[in-house]
Amino acid sequence: MARYQLAQVNIGRIRAPLEDPLMDGFRNQLDTINALADSTPGFVWRLQTETGNAMAIRPSPDDDRMAINISVWESLASLQQFVYRTAHAGPLRDRRQWFETIEGPILALWWVPEGYIPTVAEALERLQGLKERGPSADAFTFRKPFPAPDD
Repeated sequence: MARYQLAQVNIGRIRAPLEDPLMDGFRNQLDTINALADSTPGFVWRLQTETGNAMAIRPSPDDDRMAINISVWESLASLQQFVYRTAHAGPLRDRRQWFETIEGPILALWWVPEGYIPTVAEALERLQGLKERGPSADAFTFRKPFPAPDD
């Protein structure tokens, strides 16, 4: 029987280069929040370089201030716990200090087979599908979740 895990992508355009003093509040929390994610029950995987740098990966070669975060979780509940009920909630609440408002959805969720690692291209396609068609089993949001295929 197939088992599924939850993939998530979120994107944002930082207001300035990461080294800029404007980004200090974000940059100074980044390692702590990433370590928190890594140790949260239900966490499976997150996109990062071989050296552990999540911010070095850019989804658009034309925009060096676009950032992407992709992760995989055991369940919707485990991701919600991390996002809304840990120290991650503070930077999430304050994100407008560091990220510009961009058109379209900035977050998409979808189910993947256990052990599957989503790609940046796939994650961007999920965001585009959500923008074009709204929430569906292919790409959904926290507000309108869809059950795993094996539920």
